[in-house]
Amino acid sequence: MAEDSIEDVQDDVIEDVAEVEDTSSFTALAERVHVGEELSQDDIDLIGDAGVTVVREILSFYNLDRASIEEFDGDEGELILNVFADEKVGKKNCDLSVLIGYHGRGLEAFQTMFSMVLDHRMGFHYPVVIDIESYKERRRQKVTNMARSAASRAVRQHRSVSLPPMTAYERRLVHIALRDDEHVDTHSEGSDTNRHVVIELV
Repeated sequence: MAEDSIEDVQDDVIEDVAEVEDTSSFTALAERVHVGEELSQDDIDLIGDAGVTVVREILSFYNLDRASIEEFDGDEGELILNVFADEKVGKKNCDLSVLIGYHGRGLEAFQTMFSMVLDHRMGFHYPVVIDIESYKERRRQKVTNMARSAASRAVRQHRSVSLPPMTAYERRLVHIALRDDEHVDTHSEGSDTNRHVVIELV
């Protein structure tokens, strides 16, 4: 299956992974989440373990079982799972590029099906972000710099500036990067693959 794009087999993977679900260990936790209780570190660790399990189940469909997964906290309260090929395995023996896809679209599809399976399995939603070979982190830095540069240009030239089309994740990065800038405001325009962020003067 590794020769197929992740978008091509998304529905099949979701269906097959969902078949092995076991929600029993999350019943009590889901009830606490639904009534607004604050989660403990043990709770978050349990969610992280469940996320790693789902990622590994999806990776198995691509014969990428040898990939490693690192877990850490994000800046916005999310949990980040970064999938990578460590030095012992080598990128030639564990090519993760198929999961990233063209302009990160494969990674976006991976995130979508991962979230669908994990949310269904746990019975509630918790923000868990999937990254591949730190692609999102590198992209985050690039998009953040792009947003700040465009905001400066908008102020300097006294006009609105439109950024190129981006994924929902990247548009959110722009909004976050500029939310504390008192000189500009941001909103999204367009639809589908043409949806983009517009930076306007306040």
